[in-house]
Amino acid sequence: MLTGEKRTQIDKVWNAFWTGGVSNPLTVIEQITYLLFIKRLDELQTAKEHKANLLGKPIDAPIYDKTNADLRWSRFKDREPEDLFEHFTKPEGVFNFIKNLGQDNAFSRFMKGATFLIPTARVLAQVIDLLDDVEMTSRDTKGDVYEYLLSKIATSGTNGQFRTPRHIIKMMVEMMQPLPQDVICDPAAGSCGFLVASAEYVQEKYQDRLTDAAFRKHFNEEMFIGTEFDATMIRIGAMNMTMHGIENPKLKDVDALSEANAGFFDIATLVMANPPFKGSLDHEAVEKNILSIVNSKKTELLFLGLMLRGLKIGGRAAVIVPDGVLFGSSNAHVQIRKEIIDGHQLKAVISMPSGVFKPYAGVSTAILIFTKTNSGGTDNVWFYDMQADGYSLDDKRQETPGNNDIPDIIARYHQMESEASRQRIDQSFLVPVAEIRANNYDLSLNRYKEVVHEEKHYEASGVIIQRIKDIDKARQVNLAELEKLLAVDL
Repeated sequence: MLTGEKRTQIDKVWNAFWTGGVSNPLTVIEQITYLLFIKRLDELQTAKEHKANLLGKPIDAPIYDKTNADLRWSRFKDREPEDLFEHFTKPEGVFNFIKNLGQDNAFSRFMKGATFLIPTARVLAQVIDLLDDVEMTSRDTKGDVYEYLLSKIATSGTNGQFRTPRHIIKMMVEMMQPLPQDVICDPAAGSCGFLVASAEYVQEKYQDRLTDAAFRKHFNEEMFIGTEFDATMIRIGAMNMTMHGIENPKLKDVDALSEANAGFFDIATLVMANPPFKGSLDHEAVEKNILSIVNSKKTELLFLGLMLRGLKIGGRAAVIVPDGVLFGSSNAHVQIRKEIIDGHQLKAVISMPSGVFKPYAGVSTAILIFTKTNSGGTDNVWFYDMQADGYSLDDKRQETPGNNDIPDIIARYHQMESEASRQRIDQSFLVPVAEIRANNYDLSLNRYKEVVHEEKHYEASGVIIQRIKDIDKARQVNLAELEKLLAVDL
């Protein structure tokens, strides 16, 4: 957890951009990301130097040498503002160096097309001074710093669609319980929140495995896969992964639904995602194997097809979908629900309140949890009616610790055998697959939940009328008393 002092330091960094005229939150995050990368390169070079000195050997794959040593953070950070700004922006300067670095790591691969947008020497110097004061010696601190920066995307009220609420991501991760051998994918990675939360879960639950060289290689290079077509977001996501200690995740800057991503086939053992669900795509641009699963132009349906294609047999998925996916009556809507239920194993539908994604979206959503089997297996589907997530459901989203269904959802999901005795009037219950098929594969909670209507007893109409007459009589008496008082005054 970040201390109040560190939060204040980061707030100052953020405010320096805003007062300098950079108001787009994604631009602010992207420019800070570049500076953090430059600072990290200096840290990596220092670590390489210490190792070389200890072993008495030359530096292995140095980032800097005698010709460009003045491009290191530790060398330029104390320059005067105007000199510093020129040092960054000149052709042989700091920014072009990181753009053309060519290092084989997750972040530098996506520097093509990056633009330096810090407007003035004063802002650059101020931000570098502030970042230099933010001590980030540990992986946890670095991760917390970046998470706090990313949280400002949502609170700014702009571009918040890129950030699924952290507590919802954590809930989904704790339900799915990633394993050390998993290959975890988010095909709509954004800032890589699901991948980072999964990494944190594995690091916490399997600390003993982190000392194993083979597992570390799997963790750093094979375990995490993400695709994102937005150039800014893929850079932000790559830095988020780096700051959380994942050295070289498999991130791809492609449209996940296009032919460019055709290689995503039978790869992942766990998919967690909140894919986009606005608008439609060019039908001809969608990869043909996805269309064979669900013939649609709607992104929310196509991403479900993509996940089924990308999962290995036995692979699991937890995905956020708009409510329309649950009950839509079009051929494509029914087709994808039927495919998941009959062709694979649908395990759970968690209905979330519409305020979960406020203030930037009020759409009602649900979480689908299923396993790819290619041979069916759906028996009973677990439904949960989430009514509270620990925050107010208005635009303010203020914390409400005593009003939170998330701990109950996690606990009940992992004790599914006890749910068989639950009734349809309860907050969670099981529905046999035969009943779902009979309802045209409808997965909306209200289709199966029973509502108990409490009987109300009212007084007889004559009694109510007499009570109104008595009130009216008392009013007349009071009015007459008031007239007498006014007459005396006059």
